[in-house]
Amino acid sequence: MSDRRPRVRGTGPRGRPESALDVAVAATPAGRDRVVDLLRVVSIGVVVLWHWSLSLTHWGADGALTMPNPIRDIPGGWAATWVLQVMPVFFFVGGYANLAGWQAVERDGGGAGLFVGRRLRRLLVPVAPWAACWAAFDLVMLASGRPSVLRWGLAVLAPLWFLGVYAVVITLVPVTVRLHRRWGWRAPVALAAVVLAADAVRLGPGWGAPVVGWVGSLAVFVLVHQLGYFWRDGTLLRGGRRTAALVAAVGLTGLVALTGLGPYSRSMVAVAGEGVSNMFPTTAPIVALAVFQLGLALLARPWLAAWLSRPGPWRVVVAANGLAMPVFVWHMTALVAFLWLYERTGHTLSAEPTAAWWLGRPVWVVGPGLVLAGILAVGARVRRR
Repeated sequence: MSDRRPRVRGTGPRGRPESALDVAVAATPAGRDRVVDLLRVVSIGVVVLWHWSLSLTHWGADGALTMPNPIRDIPGGWAATWVLQVMPVFFFVGGYANLAGWQAVERDGGGAGLFVGRRLRRLLVPVAPWAACWAAFDLVMLASGRPSVLRWGLAVLAPLWFLGVYAVVITLVPVTVRLHRRWGWRAPVALAAVVLAADAVRLGPGWGAPVVGWVGSLAVFVLVHQLGYFWRDGTLLRGGRRTAALVAAVGLTGLVALTGLGPYSRSMVAVAGEGVSNMFPTTAPIVALAVFQLGLALLARPWLAAWLSRPGPWRVVVAANGLAMPVFVWHMTALVAFLWLYERTGHTLSAEPTAAWWLGRPVWVVGPGLVLAGILAVGARVRRR
């Protein structure tokens, strides 16, 4: 039986009554790596802002909402994707967090079922009200003779594809942790070999597509997630900045070699008109990008950790982490709602990155942001009731 007592709320900053956020901030364990929490918030924030403001959102000729990016029209724009494609960041910090969660379950005497159940609930419960709202909306549209969201709005649903991938990766944690402990670095090396083989078969003779592409993509995601285990167990922290610089250099070298000498696009996001996308299916350059970004994160870690030791920044990160999944789940809904309002005021959507389009980017941050704030406020009130 634990001798810990429930924390009694007192007064928070400036003498105000202590909130749940105050309690969460004060309860932060001394050994928590706060940089991991920051990176999770940043990765989701970048995805949301990219979808809102750096997509050429417009209606296609078939009446469907389409959201290409302007990278093709920006000289050297592909270089920005080496920083702004943050999917690898989400997955390797997920690896860190999932290994920590697995270790906690082991300490409590639990097993794989308990771990997977807990993690999937945390991942999927925020999706349930979103799915219910869109299902109800779709039924109303169909009843009134209007087209289904599955016909015009797949772009709204597409960003949630990675939740399905992440759920699969979570179910594999009991296996991947065992491989990590038994094989060490040989596990990601073996996965890298699978990725390269899948790319060679798919981009060469083209055998087995699309199944080969799916296999290669899953190997990429599992590998990137696996990298977080080496952060969590301290392997990547030994050697300090020297190790971090080496990791970044290896990733950057691989990225330059693969995109310069291989058949891969230099852009880490899909670009209209390019024959090979690095994301659909996911390819070896995304692995190199993950290693590069991991090295950069480790290089910045000492400075970021010192900054996050201050109450103000850490309080913001704790608050943002509490909203991260709801923000991600609802951000495309907020975009569509604002798009509807935008067109009702007489504005038109541009399919080209004109000067006017660039000047209007702040509108596509503030507008959907206000709509999303309203959605989250309604959700919070419903949960309280």
